[in-house]
Amino acid sequence: MGRRIRVRGQVQGVGFRPFVWQLARRFGLTGWVRNDAEGVLIEVSALSEGFEAALRAEAPPLARVDRIEASDVIAAPCAGFEIRASGAPGAETRVAPDAATCPACVEEIFGTGRRHGYAFTNCTHCGPRFTILTRLPYDRAQTTMAAFDLCPACAAEYGDPADRRFHAQPIACPDCGPRLWCEGAEGGGAIEAAAALLRAGGTVAIKGLGGFHLACDATDPAAIAQLRSRKHRPAKPFALMAPLEILLRHAAPSEAEIALLKDPAAPIVLLAKTPGLPEALAPGQATLGWMLPYTPLHHLLLAAVGRPLVMTSGNLSGEPQVIGNAEAREKLAGFADAFLMHDREIARRLDDSVERITPHGPMVLRRARGRVPATLPLPAGLPDRQVTGYGGQMKAALCLSKNGQLLLGHHLGELNEALTWEAFLQADRDYAALFDHTPEAVACDLHPGFRATQHAEGRGLPVIPVQHHHAHLAACLGENLWPADGGKVAGIVLDGLGLGPDGTLWGGEILLGDYHGFTRAAHLAPAPLVGGDAAQAEPWRNALVRLDAAGLAELADRLFPEAPRALLRRAAATGMNAPLSSSAGRLFDAVAAILGLYPARQSFEGEAAMRLEALAGPPEPGYPMGTGTQIDPAPLFQTLCRDHAAGLPPATLSARFHAGLAEAFATRARTLVETGAARAVALTGGCFQNARLLDEVLTRLQGVPVLIHRATPANDGSLALGQVLIALAQLEST
Repeated sequence: MGRRIRVRGQVQGVGFRPFVWQLARRFGLTGWVRNDAEGVLIEVSALSEGFEAALRAEAPPLARVDRIEASDVIAAPCAGFEIRASGAPGAETRVAPDAATCPACVEEIFGTGRRHGYAFTNCTHCGPRFTILTRLPYDRAQTTMAAFDLCPACAAEYGDPADRRFHAQPIACPDCGPRLWCEGAEGGGAIEAAAALLRAGGTVAIKGLGGFHLACDATDPAAIAQLRSRKHRPAKPFALMAPLEILLRHAAPSEAEIALLKDPAAPIVLLAKTPGLPEALAPGQATLGWMLPYTPLHHLLLAAVGRPLVMTSGNLSGEPQVIGNAEAREKLAGFADAFLMHDREIARRLDDSVERITPHGPMVLRRARGRVPATLPLPAGLPDRQVTGYGGQMKAALCLSKNGQLLLGHHLGELNEALTWEAFLQADRDYAALFDHTPEAVACDLHPGFRATQHAEGRGLPVIPVQHHHAHLAACLGENLWPADGGKVAGIVLDGLGLGPDGTLWGGEILLGDYHGFTRAAHLAPAPLVGGDAAQAEPWRNALVRLDAAGLAELADRLFPEAPRALLRRAAATGMNAPLSSSAGRLFDAVAAILGLYPARQSFEGEAAMRLEALAGPPEPGYPMGTGTQIDPAPLFQTLCRDHAAGLPPATLSARFHAGLAEAFATRARTLVETGAARAVALTGGCFQNARLLDEVLTRLQGVPVLIHRATPANDGSLALGQVLIALAQLEST
């Protein structure tokens, strides 16, 4: 009696079949293994519990085994164990994300073999995946490597089950693979020319996995200032790249942070600043975003430069990252002194993922390269049906449900930008085609002005509109596998803004609900958002209306003497372009403006709030806020302004603000759990990317079950996930 074994999950393009081949030989089994539309199928001639257990326990590093199904069969006799040709194509299995260069390949490019110094070295354990895939199944002919015919040496490795390059679709070498060159810099090879220019203070546009980066010497203040001037980016933090041994000279990461840096996803990891590097890398911030080199090209270049590099997205302001060579020459010529290019095409643009480690575990701020298209399991009790969620206007991302899995797509950006909108439409087509997805309904935000909402309504399918903060709550529940019948949860949802069903703009909420629905249990007292979108860019506007509401109009006059205060107050009184908003994000802006942090205008979204977090000193008792279901911040502003007038340090004021906000919301959420109205508390919304706020709230919820984001962003990057889960709950009842 033999066994037929089905392995489901992320098991194609990760070396799973040669792993099974080697495992079968170890256990003395005969039979076969192959890829098919559902994953990996194995047939062995005899029963072996150890073999089946090892399939999960010893799986290759990039594999993710979700489920193993086995049944007894009468196996056809086989002389040995063989790897058979793939079965029928399909999209029932999953594609692995792009993976950072593995240690064996790093050793190879710095060794003496035929791939010495080769910038496109890879194997089944590393290299490009999603960024080169054009269609399924994941075979070389369906990738941008199809243009490169294998040489005899690579073909031999590709066909040898004992070789780590067996069926490595991007396999290449200098004789048959992509080539690298440097335009605009002279001397030596491409790497040497680019490195010399970087050491001399120049800027180089570098073609990576998911797009171009702009690089300069991170230790050179003049080079940093030049790049900021050219990009018109005065303060937004730059990401840095360095090998670990160089990174450790400039940062002191914990073991958990080092492990995250070395993860195959190779995200940007926020690390605490230490003295030494120029402040201009991240003005006013307490962290720097670091990543390790994740392609052979990066390893070779960093080794040649010998110092950390700025590695920021290569794009015009507001536009998505450049991916094509001609596009780079056209759009980045004003930024870069030279171009380090290659002739392997990028099938889809992917920004670098951004993550951090908090005292409460990992936090994802941007989900992109290295994390996508990995999936999340569908929570128990929700129907396994195909739905597409289109997310919101900011930090756009799509989500698809199929086969008990949820595919949350990559970060796209702000949909008001024309090219980002084109990228959104392409992603919609792209994911549907790649994963053979045919939705029976689409879900979108309640706001009719969002482009994603308008797109959903134009699909000709049933549309399920979802309130913004309900989607945030559902996303947090879904990531934590909260079952459909798990009961109601008290969701503390703090973010910028989202349209409420009452027509006002919400953003400082306690919702009592689940996937099926919600009620508004408490919320921040609303204030006019005078000027609409202008209030999101100019913190003084939020400070003025909050100070006026707290009876501190004279102080507002002294703080903002040059501002058009009378005009603003008339607009607030009449409601002219001044919608009411309970936004917690704008509360951060108001406090920051009072403390003198970017009061006139922010140079990027969230700048004032990030600076306020960075400023916070040791824990302090919190400022008071009003009682009741409408949380009035007037007492907070009154006390804060007294402390400010008394000369208390801004670090103390920031600490007390964070503590007061946390206390007001945590106390009410805890009460909902203790009275039996809720089973747990969920923390979600973009404000919970603030690690200090997260810690302050969790400290006040000790002893209460709390759900937080760890694998998906708390910000709008997860809205589509929540929308899909709510839509599935509604479809279940129809």
